[in-house]
Amino acid sequence: MSRKYFGTDGVRGRVGQAPITPDFVMRLGYAAGKVLLETVEMPADERPTVLIGKDTRISGYMLESALEAGLSAAGVDVCLVGPMPTPAVAYLTRALRLQAGIVISASHNPYYDNGIKFFSAQGTKLPDEVEQAIEAAIDQPMLCAQSAELGRVRRMEDARGRYIEFCKSTFPNEYDLRGLKIVVDCAHGAAYHIAPDVFHELGAEVVTIGIDPNGLNINDKVGATAPQALRDAVLAHNADLGIALDGDADRIQMVDARGNLYDGDQLLHAIVCHRAQKGEVRGVVGTLMSNLALEHALQAMGIAFERAAVGDRYVVEGLKRNKWLFGGENSGHILVLDRHTTGDGIVAGLQVLAALREKGGSLEALLGALKLYPQKLINVPVSKGFVWRSCPSIIAAHDAVERKLTGRGRVLLRPSGTEPLLRVMVEGEDAAEVTRVAEEIAAVVRAAAAA
Repeated sequence: MSRKYFGTDGVRGRVGQAPITPDFVMRLGYAAGKVLLETVEMPADERPTVLIGKDTRISGYMLESALEAGLSAAGVDVCLVGPMPTPAVAYLTRALRLQAGIVISASHNPYYDNGIKFFSAQGTKLPDEVEQAIEAAIDQPMLCAQSAELGRVRRMEDARGRYIEFCKSTFPNEYDLRGLKIVVDCAHGAAYHIAPDVFHELGAEVVTIGIDPNGLNINDKVGATAPQALRDAVLAHNADLGIALDGDADRIQMVDARGNLYDGDQLLHAIVCHRAQKGEVRGVVGTLMSNLALEHALQAMGIAFERAAVGDRYVVEGLKRNKWLFGGENSGHILVLDRHTTGDGIVAGLQVLAALREKGGSLEALLGALKLYPQKLINVPVSKGFVWRSCPSIIAAHDAVERKLTGRGRVLLRPSGTEPLLRVMVEGEDAAEVTRVAEEIAAVVRAAAAA
């Protein structure tokens, strides 16, 4: 589907630049409201209700107001929950039987970016056809419902407590986290007032970092995309392990007692191995970025593995098509569909800790069982709309490296879905060779992009 505004994860960009401006976001809210009114069957005396959550960016206040105005003008009710993780909005939308959920967040991006993500009534990302209908409605004139038909707005006061209890419910009743000292890094993001309580209430001694949002420091040298802060804290506090979330808490990285860092592939592998012992795993969906070692390890266990396009929405599509439960991305989006409908950093961490409690031993032994192949990822800035496949020099460089690595690795060139970047990824058995050939391809891309 050709998208004008929506990327792989909603609408995202620099605040103050199209499309992340107050006027556009108000029109987006209005368009989403009109599509809801046209597609959702409601009793004659009721209106659809949309739940809105946000992360801790300062621009969230402005965009929340714009969305609220647009939805109300369309005749849709709004429920505000304030700063809440993306997966919390998905859960609450489904649990409260609301018609849609919206998250104002740019996930792991810096504070000066922001975005709008949508969830369906089932707590899943919107289908392509619904996004397409919203895009079409954005370009139509924005009107306003009659005063008696305007949407009403209310604030939900107990959203935090509801979500904390939900997260705890995904951890086995027969276990607890007593005796574990855990560092929890919330990236100064949406989970700052939630994640520490979840792990503490399950019995862990919790040390916190990244829990002082000021509107400008989200993901700044903390969180899942900057894990050195977590590693330092784990070692400084002599903790058993560390958990880092990103700004909207839908992705996770973990650190063991010695400061070793583990990514989404290793976390997913541990969860799958644990659940496979119970006969609950038929197959796993990864992405084009999933490490080849994960694929080989699952194949050795007799577990089917399928690669989807990058983006957790595509992982979910693959899981539903195959009627599987487990999938994820190496960036830390982990899907466990019998626990939640979407990627959830807190819930994924609890599934790893459940495996640790049942198996015993250390986190290093559990997560270190999967030895990743060396992988080099280089993000090359390009102009918006840059098509690498139309550049003969890039194709030649790509094909030459692919031939060189046949049977020993792989090459992937992928445009970012949220930023003007071309991601150059090379993976193979020899780290030095992987780095060298990745730099060679990246240099060709830079030259072609500058031409």
